[in-house]
Amino acid sequence: MIWTTRGAFLAEAGGGAALSAGTTVIISSSPGETVRLGKKLGLSLAPGSVIALRGGLGAGKTLFVRGIAKALHIDAEITSPTYTLLAVYDASPEAGSLPLYHFDAYRLSGDDDFIALGAEEYLYGRGVSVIEWSERVTASIPGGAVTVTIGILEGGKRRITISFPALPGGGPDGGA
Repeated sequence: MIWTTRGAFLAEAGGGAALSAGTTVIISSSPGETVRLGKKLGLSLAPGSVIALRGGLGAGKTLFVRGIAKALHIDAEITSPTYTLLAVYDASPEAGSLPLYHFDAYRLSGDDDFIALGAEEYLYGRGVSVIEWSERVTASIPGGAVTVTIGILEGGKRRITISFPALPGGGPDGGA
């Protein structure tokens, strides 16, 4: 999971202020900044990582996923899988990177629909899973997921809150 590199991500993200041991808030001033922030998070992901995305229509969730895809060396055009519900992207073979499993739960009725998609196979698979509208399938989100909430501010800015899970061992960096 992302636990081993969380501190490095917080230190490199810039522009944010740590609110607590597992949360940081960053204000994005442009779509490009949102993509770059997604890329920074993506660079720290490992097989089995799950990102639970939250935010209203047009908040920038898919832009954030584009950044994660860039970090994973995925060249495909990343679009919201609203109607397909799941898009699977593989990195170029020479990149040796992880696949991206991009879910969109907006049209799902709840966790039963999510499970019927075969989501568990992906969530516990060899790639990175990103779930847009994750608040619609909360019972299916693994405990170790990173939650990213994107809110729309005035002037086209976005408030991006990244909440990391509690670490094994009790402390914010895994220590007691």
